[in-house]
Amino acid sequence: MTAACGGGGSDDKGGSSSQADEKSVKLPKLKGEKLQVAAVWTGDEGKNFAKVLDAFEKRTGAEVELTPTGDNVATYLGSKIEGGAPPDVAMLPQVGVLNEFAEKGWLKPVDDATKAQLSKNFSQGWQDLGANKGKQYGVYFKGASKSLIWYNTAAYENAGVGEAKTWKDFLKNAQTIADSGVEPVSVGGGDGWVLTDWFENIYLSQAGPEKYDQLAQHKIKWTDPSVKKALTTLGELFGKKELLAGGNKGALQTDFPTSVTKAFDSTDSPSAASVFEGDFVGINVAKETKAKIGKDAKVYPFPSVGGEAPVVTGGDAAVALKDSKAAHALMTFLASTEAAAVWAQEGGFVSPNKELDGSAYPNDVQREIAKAMIDAGDDFRFDMSDQTPAAFGGTKGKGEWKALQDFLKNPKDVAGAQSALEAAAAKAYKD
Repeated sequence: MTAACGGGGSDDKGGSSSQADEKSVKLPKLKGEKLQVAAVWTGDEGKNFAKVLDAFEKRTGAEVELTPTGDNVATYLGSKIEGGAPPDVAMLPQVGVLNEFAEKGWLKPVDDATKAQLSKNFSQGWQDLGANKGKQYGVYFKGASKSLIWYNTAAYENAGVGEAKTWKDFLKNAQTIADSGVEPVSVGGGDGWVLTDWFENIYLSQAGPEKYDQLAQHKIKWTDPSVKKALTTLGELFGKKELLAGGNKGALQTDFPTSVTKAFDSTDSPSAASVFEGDFVGINVAKETKAKIGKDAKVYPFPSVGGEAPVVTGGDAAVALKDSKAAHALMTFLASTEAAAVWAQEGGFVSPNKELDGSAYPNDVQREIAKAMIDAGDDFRFDMSDQTPAAFGGTKGKGEWKALQDFLKNPKDVAGAQSALEAAAAKAYKD
């Protein structure tokens, strides 16, 4: 690997290495071959993905270079492709980008060896997310359970509150925690994608899966009454600055990693009592705080908002941009339990790979999150903003990210937020 590697895992290691040995996928010898892989991950996530690529190097003899894309993945890759120098394999965090690239003819369909691994290890729903017009292009190597509330156990216990089952109880508990002297909810509003996840969980639970699908495809407008209702509900939290760590202004200046550390910077008097986000919060807790997952840091499902509790997932799909033996070999490896086990043992990761043994995960919390994702089968909804054109749902400072940041700044202006969202969506879907 020509990218930096390192970093340990969290507590209670499982037995993933033996599993990898027992279930090694067949790969060709690629000594002398060089591969470039592009991914958004940096920091601990980048280091852990580099370990996966190291394992591929050891198995095949290939030399792999990992390059960061930055947040605007579509823009970065588009310029590389149009300039005639695409990476061999790229990790796409947005299914909307996968579809855009497939329709432009930029992606190479997976080969038979990769198809065999996908058929064996992934449910049809996860396979379908990586397909476009009947052709398979993507391998969802990393999944994300994005319907979780992580909380500081001491802060909850000191306030005398428990895990909320409903949105009403969540708000009531937040007020009780605020009254106890701790700021209840840490929001990483400096990263617009965090705000899209807040909206999507509320919308899915409140409006239901059918409307969720319609909005994701822009078959209904963002001026629809169902959007007004969801934003008004979200405003019940965002509209009370005492419920947000640092108030609205502080939330807008807080990036995602900092939002996590605020909730777990102390086991006695933390800067915040809880933070909403996906399973990947675990890596920030493990690497950037002294809190122990399962003891100081616990997790519960996003509360129901008028309907069923939401199950929103996300994920990163590997796609081949070059039709080479080495690129296809890496795709096959990433579809295997062997590759998934390498990152799983490091924490902050869940795999949609249904054949990955739970012992690969480093603690019971991660195991339970992974099990819930697998047990959901195909009964989930993929992150809505990741399904949309990147110009709307995946670009920093624009589209949905910007409109929801403006809403966090002024939660009373529901109509203004809807107008901004619809204007941005109409332009992106037309383009």
